[in-house]
Amino acid sequence: MNQDAAPAVAERYGRFARDEAPGRSALYADWAAGVAGDPGVAAILARIPETRRQPPLVFAVTRMLGAPEASFSEWARWLSSHADEVVAEASARSLQTNEPGRCAALLPALATVAGPIALLEIGASAGLCLFPDRYSYRYSHGVALDPPGGPSPVVLDCAMTGEPPLGLPRIVWRAGIDLAPLDARDPADRRFLTSLVWPGEAGRAERIEAALDVAAADPPALTAGDASDPAVLARAAQAAPAGATLVITTPGVLPHIPRAGRRRLLAALRDLDAVWISIDPPGLHDAWHPPIDPAAWGGFVLGRDGVPLASVDPLGASVEWRAGDPVARG
Repeated sequence: MNQDAAPAVAERYGRFARDEAPGRSALYADWAAGVAGDPGVAAILARIPETRRQPPLVFAVTRMLGAPEASFSEWARWLSSHADEVVAEASARSLQTNEPGRCAALLPALATVAGPIALLEIGASAGLCLFPDRYSYRYSHGVALDPPGGPSPVVLDCAMTGEPPLGLPRIVWRAGIDLAPLDARDPADRRFLTSLVWPGEAGRAERIEAALDVAAADPPALTAGDASDPAVLARAAQAAPAGATLVITTPGVLPHIPRAGRRRLLAALRDLDAVWISIDPPGLHDAWHPPIDPAAWGGFVLGRDGVPLASVDPLGASVEWRAGDPVARG
């Protein structure tokens, strides 16, 4: 047990309780504040490697393993009696939130690409963002899109401003790269993904379950590897079929890649014969052209080959189409 790490755990969970959980999950705020004030619980969590101690990950693992969604005292009692199991599971997992709602933000950029499309996602998790053609969309102002066979069990609602191009892409191949891909057919991986949804986020777990069913029915080719290694990315890209436009997406993954790896990845993307579509914080990198002012942009940036197209919610709840808009550029 790493007793020296317990104070750092308490500080980290206290910060989460104050700054991150309020307004999103009252239960997680309660649990995190409890950890911050309970040296015994903090000492248990200190046994988990530092890179796997994030409150959303630890709390998700405990819920996945059967912890009650109850008061901190009840959760702490459960944790004490399942400490070894929680430490082992958290040490083997990482934050892999796989939100299919991001496809509502990706769709306008995909609509700018002539098909057929070979779709390759970096940081694919279970691949739920590899099926934008299999979901239904309900944009504001009455814009509705459904797959040719009719409405999908996955319906994505999105507030839209501006007039982006919209249309379902024709995808003929789909694949992903992830450090530890998840299997939509595996019950444990499914439980883990739905447990990553914070308590109080209405509808997200059900949406993810429905998207898992879509992915399980036609599993994409998921490769375990570090996409910041140019050789790994090149091998995955070479598997795309001839005659299709290769589209590589990075929807929200770049902030989780260390800076040096991110630079290697961006350089490798520029060297490939592919379209790159990304959803990133505006100040994350300097690949935008023309440059944008992060302080004035608002929201995340939906971009194609580094060209900013829209300000979007990172989980796909909103799209503000801004292609050609000079406002908020540096």
